[in-house]
Amino acid sequence: MTDNNQTGVKTVNCPTCQKIVKWQEESIFRPFCSKKCQLIDFGEWANERHVIPVKEGPEDFNLDDLEFRNPTEGEF
Repeated sequence: MTDNNQTGVKTVNCPTCQKIVKWQEESIFRPFCSKKCQLIDFGEWANERHVIPVKEGPEDFNLDDLEFRNPTEGEF
């Protein structure tokens, strides 16, 4: 985020097209410059072109093996 010294309004680059976007309430799609760029980015996440890397857990981890307690029984 950069600060435009002339107006005091912070600006960012649109993650999709790199157009400069003012960081203010009136910029309803921020950090994107438009709905189109917002939807392009959403589509990239939906098609798994963007991912958040995670470390794999133990290979033998199975959610079905966990025992769950009922919080109404007084134990958490």
